[in-house]
Amino acid sequence: MGVVTPVGDEVSVFWNNLKNGVSGIDRITAFDSTEFACQIAGEVKNFVPGPFFNNPKDVRRTDRFTQLGMAASKRAFADAGIDMSKLDADRFGVIIGSGIGGLKTLEDQHTILMNKGPSRVSPFMIPMMISNIVSGVVSMEFGMRGPNFATVSACATACHAIGEAWRMIRLGEADAFLAGGAEAAVIPLGMCGFAAMKALSTRNDEPKRASRPFDRDRDGFVMGEGAGVIVLEELEHARKRGAKIYCEVAGYGLTADAYHMTSPLPEGDGARRCMKIALEKSGINTDEVDYINAHGTSTSIGDVCETKAIKALFGAHAKDGLVVSSTKSMTGHLLGAAGSVEMAVCVMAIREGIIPPTINLDNPDEQCDLDYVPHVAREKKVRVAMNNSFGFGGHNATLIAKEFLD
Repeated sequence: MGVVTPVGDEVSVFWNNLKNGVSGIDRITAFDSTEFACQIAGEVKNFVPGPFFNNPKDVRRTDRFTQLGMAASKRAFADAGIDMSKLDADRFGVIIGSGIGGLKTLEDQHTILMNKGPSRVSPFMIPMMISNIVSGVVSMEFGMRGPNFATVSACATACHAIGEAWRMIRLGEADAFLAGGAEAAVIPLGMCGFAAMKALSTRNDEPKRASRPFDRDRDGFVMGEGAGVIVLEELEHARKRGAKIYCEVAGYGLTADAYHMTSPLPEGDGARRCMKIALEKSGINTDEVDYINAHGTSTSIGDVCETKAIKALFGAHAKDGLVVSSTKSMTGHLLGAAGSVEMAVCVMAIREGIIPPTINLDNPDEQCDLDYVPHVAREKKVRVAMNNSFGFGGHNATLIAKEFLD
């Protein structure tokens, strides 16, 4: 696994901060946000992209979201101990998506167009901004010639990427994938766009308390940036090369709400069906799920709908043994990278038997009445973890990870 997030750019640091309830949300430093309604975000601080590229010129030819994606890929690649010279490159794929892509490049190049004219626009503008470029650049960096594409499904992007990699391995179309998502939309255009929708928190004077999933006083989500990539392998392929196996990806579900551009179905039925499909694919019963890393963005509608979906599917188990938390309370919402970063959370929860908390849950919404692990992490044996991601456009994706018993 590899992550680059507002709470750490290595899995060990990232996980340690989440366990300790450390928030990565603060006042925006990337630009002057004084006139913006929302002036806070989860930024990746002090990120230096150069060491993650073989060719220094590629740093200048890539948007920040690609640089974050490459960094997470390099960390995942190293963590997996991969030696491409010993593997079949034709059967090693890459699926790394982005909800928005190179928005900073678009913003910068449009400014150049308006101020200096069309002849000054960069010839690299298009390859820098297209959402599929992370998958392409990563495959070039490592020489991976297997299936290669990008998922683009808003906040469900990274879960879809991992799920589709899982599906293709099961179909025998590849042995292994780098899969995940990358996002870098903490820029003026991105912030004002989401703020215009009234989607973002305006708790500017208390940045670290602004993201408060399931809390009665929540007022919107907090934007984050970063990337998460995992190495997903067919079991015998992993065993043959002596891989370190964190867990088994056991199930994947995906549905559409077919309801509204930005709002989920009022009773959360799309999310319920998505979780149900993932469980059916895995052969796991509802009462066997120990932990759900919720989509839990800190929006008034989304948190309630996800809670209703969980209660509808899990029945009595929803309040008797099932534990739910939202790590977006600490990282902010990483949009297209959220699902893969949160998959790393699920994996570490299984590995260490610790559930990270939902911080800032001071006054639970009366409609949000599950065990959300408020404020402080909890020790609990986790054999099965569920990862939910739901995106604008009504896109729903659920992944299930379970303890690997060799």
